[in-house]
Amino acid sequence: MESLFDQKPALILIDIQKAFEDIAYWGGHRNNPNAEQNASELLFMWRIHQLPVFHVRHSSANPRSPLHPSNPGHAFNELVEPLPGEPLVEKNVNSAFIGTNLESRLNEKGIDTLVIVGLTTDHCVSTTTRMAGNLGYKTYLVHDATATFNKIGHDGNEYSAGVIHATAIASLKDEFAQIVSTDSLKAMEPILN
Repeated sequence: MESLFDQKPALILIDIQKAFEDIAYWGGHRNNPNAEQNASELLFMWRIHQLPVFHVRHSSANPRSPLHPSNPGHAFNELVEPLPGEPLVEKNVNSAFIGTNLESRLNEKGIDTLVIVGLTTDHCVSTTTRMAGNLGYKTYLVHDATATFNKIGHDGNEYSAGVIHATAIASLKDEFAQIVSTDSLKAMEPILN
């Protein structure tokens, strides 16, 4: 049986930026406190096996946003900082495919399988995952290497980060992506010759 890693999947790291360390700003609570650590362990594995990696960074057009390029929150989290030469994709909307060259770069390299991690589950991760599935990529979403924050609904009710995350993952499952865990990917790690 073919392993996921036989497909030479690209690891897509979405918006793992310092701005998201300010939990109070984004909703007061978040789930998956180890999401960045899990993403960094997968990044290390991809680097060891010289598999393709794409770092996606949100560059807000709003100067007041912590994700605006002029603000310190725009920087990558230290756990996943790109190495020189690793591809960087700058975006200013929720999808890493809109207004960027991500799709053309993937296609140029013949990449048809994506593993997606990052922030936040219900916004940029979900939007990018949906588009990846719609564009025909074999897409895997790592549920414990993504995270989100509490949200206030249109009815004024507060919804926990755990509920927001779980429902976002449930909406993506099978329709747009196969849902996997960090440990399941580590268990499939190829053996170095």
